Amino acid sequence: MDFFTVIEPIWKVLAVGLLLGAGLPALFALGVRFLDIGRVPATVDGHTRVGTTSVAKIAAGSCFLVVALVIALGLAVLIDSKAVLPAIGLG
Repeated sequence: MDFFTVIEPIWKVLAVGLLLGAGLPALFALGVRFLDIGRVPATVDGHTRVGTTSVAKIAAGSCFLVVALVIALGLAVLIDSKAVLPAIGLG
């Protein structure tokens, strides 16, 4: 029995686990961080307010969108895997 044949499924599970188990929360945290570092003070009518730059909003929104799409895909697979997996080329 070849060592690489035995270890190949283990690497696939590890890669998916790292991507979904640690990658999505890290991407969400990056989006929150973009919202925090993009804050700039602005004075309007003598009052200082804190707003977020447009670039930070776009970057954070992109992170949140990717996380939401992966969650939606995961739910779709859980609900109807026989229809979803072949449609995306995994079944």
